[in-house]
Amino acid sequence: MESSSEAATASRAQPTERGWMRPVGNGARAAFWVILSLVFLSQASQPYWTGAARRQVLKRFQQERESRVIGLIHRQDTVSLLGVPVTSYISIDDSEAVLRAIRLTPPEQPIDVILHTPGGLVLAAEQIARALAEHKGKVTVFVPHYAMSGGTLIALAADEIVMDPNAVLGPVDPQIGGIPAVSILKVLEAKKPEQASDLTLIFADLASKSRSQVNSFVAELLLKRLSKEKAVRLAAVLSEGRWTHDFPITVPEARQLGIEVSTDMPRTVYDLMDLYPQAGAGRPSVLYVPVHQGMGKTRESAEVSPAMPSAS
Repeated sequence: MESSSEAATASRAQPTERGWMRPVGNGARAAFWVILSLVFLSQASQPYWTGAARRQVLKRFQQERESRVIGLIHRQDTVSLLGVPVTSYISIDDSEAVLRAIRLTPPEQPIDVILHTPGGLVLAAEQIARALAEHKGKVTVFVPHYAMSGGTLIALAADEIVMDPNAVLGPVDPQIGGIPAVSILKVLEAKKPEQASDLTLIFADLASKSRSQVNSFVAELLLKRLSKEKAVRLAAVLSEGRWTHDFPITVPEARQLGIEVSTDMPRTVYDLMDLYPQAGAGRPSVLYVPVHQGMGKTRESAEVSPAMPSAS
């Protein structure tokens, strides 16, 4: 049994120990809420600072080029606190915004379009392309990485196309419900009309009309730079569905098809693209160490080995 003095000592020590733990717990809770607030403020302010940096680069490019610069860039941006990636494409909202920018541009002032997109709605892409084609000033489209489908349609409306040496364009064959129009027509060719369902016949009718409409529109755009014979032939190649819809048309292939392409890409375009990082899952999938100017090729190749997840 404990003596009375030992019990008294234990009773006095217990409140003292609890009193020491209480401020520690309060401090931990306060630190948690401070950290959470800082994370929230960081997430909330990031779009503002990123947008401001993008506008600054666009302003600088406009001053360098003495033109109206329009960025039509679709990438995955991380939004909200949950970091949900959202993939964008050419939409009616885009066409409204681009057409507004073109209307606010003096007729003789050049227009530069920085284009990075997987494509989108045919209607929206055609509206943008037609407005650019009708602009009196010179129109230049810059493709730093890719401009597929509707993006290629917009590029064809320009007086000059500037591509990164490794950038690509793509076919403009129409899709019906995500299915290539030419594939729907081939299904109908393989079957007798009485063997095809009503839905197949309806889709085939839509496919035939859409392919004809896109072919005609592309030929109209190409008349700005090519003879009628070459424009009709190139329009058929791009819209007839000879390739898959994501087939990459490289710079050499574009030139072989008769599309004049420059590879003199301004550095400022790359600076803008650096401000559109691809959304990731918490870690980058591509890593590399920038090589300082003046370092030899031997040193550079030694620092980036094939086994490393790197890119130069």
